[in-house]
Amino acid sequence: MYDEAWQKGLQKRRTRAARLLERGVMPAEVARRIGVTPTTVGRWRRALDAGGRSALDAKTLGRRCTLSEAQWTEVDRLIEGGAVAAGYPNEVWTLPRIAGEIERRFGVAHTGSWLSRKLRARGFSAQRPAGRARQRDEGAIEAWVRAWPNAKKSRRDTVG
Repeated sequence: MYDEAWQKGLQKRRTRAARLLERGVMPAEVARRIGVTPTTVGRWRRALDAGGRSALDAKTLGRRCTLSEAQWTEVDRLIEGGAVAAGYPNEVWTLPRIAGEIERRFGVAHTGSWLSRKLRARGFSAQRPAGRARQRDEGAIEAWVRAWPNAKKSRRDTVG
């Protein structure tokens, strides 16, 4: 659920807080320097007093990802290939569709919120399809866009 870099960042903050607390810096000042709440520093201080620095070591949070990097690469290719190529009636990738493909291909079920964070970390972002009329005529639109600058009056033309 949480990536390793994020956990290392938390561990670094706790270690820095432990050093400051051991040097006698007031908890409110530790909180200000590290960017956490005084309540958090109080919790860390109690853990430090009770179990030493090892009590502040990072715990494994959340469920580990069960897909290998090769499998994630396959998921990336699947998404980039488009939803129609994967057998869907339109080009909209939704989290349930992606989760369904992962479960079908690899036998691993993931929730939408976890999958959303993981996909964002891999460079994908949420997109909304542009609402367009079915009878849209791309040729007519292109011709209009090219003709528009010539049709527009300049200020000189209107001042007499």
